[in-house]
Amino acid sequence: MISVLIVVISMIIYIAAYKLYGNFIAKKVFHANTDNPVPSEELKDDVDYVPTNKEVLFGHHFASIAGTGPIVGPAIAVIWGWVPALVWIILGSIFAGAVHDYAAFVISVRNKGVSIGELSRQVINPRVRMLFLFIILFALWIVVAIFGMVMAVIFKMYPQAVFPVWVQIPIAMTVGYLAYKRKMNITLLSIIAVVLMYLSIIIGVKMPLTMPSLLGFSPMSIWIAILFIYAYIASVLPVWSLLQPRDYVNSHQLIIGLLLIMLGVFFARPEMVAPAIQVAPKGAPPILPFLFITIACGAISGFHSLVSSGTSSKQLRSEEDIHFIGYGGMLTEGFLGILVVIAVAAGIGMYVKGSDGEVLRGVAAWDHHYSSWEAAQGLTAKVTAFVNGAANMIRALGIPLKYGQAVVGVLIASFAGTTLDTATRIQRYVVTELAVDFKIKPLQNRYTATFVAVFAAAALAFSESSGKGALLLWPLFGTSNQLLAGLVLLVATVYLIKKGKGRVWATGVPMIFMIITSSWAMVVSVIHFFTTGSTLRFVVGTILMFLEVWMIFEAVMCVRGWKSKQITK
Repeated sequence: MISVLIVVISMIIYIAAYKLYGNFIAKKVFHANTDNPVPSEELKDDVDYVPTNKEVLFGHHFASIAGTGPIVGPAIAVIWGWVPALVWIILGSIFAGAVHDYAAFVISVRNKGVSIGELSRQVINPRVRMLFLFIILFALWIVVAIFGMVMAVIFKMYPQAVFPVWVQIPIAMTVGYLAYKRKMNITLLSIIAVVLMYLSIIIGVKMPLTMPSLLGFSPMSIWIAILFIYAYIASVLPVWSLLQPRDYVNSHQLIIGLLLIMLGVFFARPEMVAPAIQVAPKGAPPILPFLFITIACGAISGFHSLVSSGTSSKQLRSEEDIHFIGYGGMLTEGFLGILVVIAVAAGIGMYVKGSDGEVLRGVAAWDHHYSSWEAAQGLTAKVTAFVNGAANMIRALGIPLKYGQAVVGVLIASFAGTTLDTATRIQRYVVTELAVDFKIKPLQNRYTATFVAVFAAAALAFSESSGKGALLLWPLFGTSNQLLAGLVLLVATVYLIKKGKGRVWATGVPMIFMIITSSWAMVVSVIHFFTTGSTLRFVVGTILMFLEVWMIFEAVMCVRGWKSKQITK
């Protein structure tokens, strides 16, 4: 019964937060104005800058920011107990994550849709921009490489998801063509598309597709190579032809999947078998500060700023829509994080098949996945825990377990796919911005810039023959991602100070919290890398810490200098 109460109470809290605090951020902090010009109209090119209906843009934005982050993070963090995980997801998403996403979105829209890295130059100074871009390039480099691997792993684990995920591409391109070129009703098209996509899941279960080894290359390596080729094509195509319609249609499928899981909670009413609080699980790092680093996307994530100021700001029709898309999108992701916690803390206790084939239930089923930090680690363990827990609850609706697993498997792979192609496009924007600054004309071409982005990610991935080279730097991503979130809030805070908007605490308080917790975690991690002889991670982590301190110093000097000029005047 507790699981049902969690869903109901969190829904009420999120609705109230959207209406009250979301409106406060939009109207009182950033003073959203529907009369302000937007980049999609001023710079319209029908490739990247495309005025878009807010419901369609919400679909793109939500699908892009979600990825597997709000699934993987809570699926690990529940080892410290489901109560700390829920508290951080709810409070973090309302007062930090949604504010962070809104801030990056609105500031970018007011500056011709440029990336948050470019914004830092305009808000603070050119030196900060270079520091920021290094962190962004590093984060996106890992994201593109790791999400190619994530999708390959899911295809290997759940071959029934292969056909449904790939068939989304021709369906989405058809929707894009009919909606933009033939001006057909987007709502009708999306309904037809979603029906076709769920029919494809049935086909996928009946005919699972397994990638064979080829010319000495493993199935994983082949999938990763194919996915990088797809990411390149998706990034250079006009945004209306694939990225936008795929994410829009995909978001409907994903929301239906979330509704199935939510209804599963109401019908199954699973008991919470995970401990409420477990401060020191076996082999785990300390709950403070690592809870705030482990759960990122469900609460606050620096990557979201790259989407808000990368693709979404170039498609916005009106500043008024940022409340629905930016603030509302983050709260929707937070709710996804809540459902993940319930799936891995309660749903998993309904049924798990042990390593010896025995059926495990209750605490024994939870212990099968979470007996120690090592047992909970690893992508396979996290994905399996969520898929099994969610499918168990969906089965209470009368949907067979294998179909429930297919629905959830496709949901995860679809999230990963939308993040992969969006991250590649954003990396292309960053490369192009740098190319313009340094007058490197060949890299100003979207085809060349995209090739650089994809090639760099592929080089990292295939630095190990299995295609898992991104795992070398993955331990640094969590802290660098949250560090990025803190620095984005720093830029937003300086922006508000210089604009004289007032209520700077709205971005300043979460900024201080995120910089402290991410720096704390980075210091602990760097010390661990040094003592364990992880030289590459130690060097990169130290560089990131140095860049953070430098950027904060520059921001402080900027504000002091600006205030001095104001006094002089």
